[in-house]
Amino acid sequence: MQITQMSPGSRARIAGLARVAPGYRRKLLAMGLTPGVEIALLRAAPLGDPMHLQVRGSELSLRRGEAGAIEVEPLS
Repeated sequence: MQITQMSPGSRARIAGLARVAPGYRRKLLAMGLTPGVEIALLRAAPLGDPMHLQVRGSELSLRRGEAGAIEVEPLS
């Protein structure tokens, strides 16, 4: 599933990145969004854009369109 399908407060593990431009892929990897990392969706703006994530103890915001490249596996 894509990260955009997560609900606020849920946790997941990054399964991989969809096919995106190499420069954008490097940007996501540099922010710590690497396969196997656990993330939490803290909240989303009223219209769903941007999304506020917790990754490796840090918080970051991504636009919904950019976050759509991140494939996740939900954690129970």
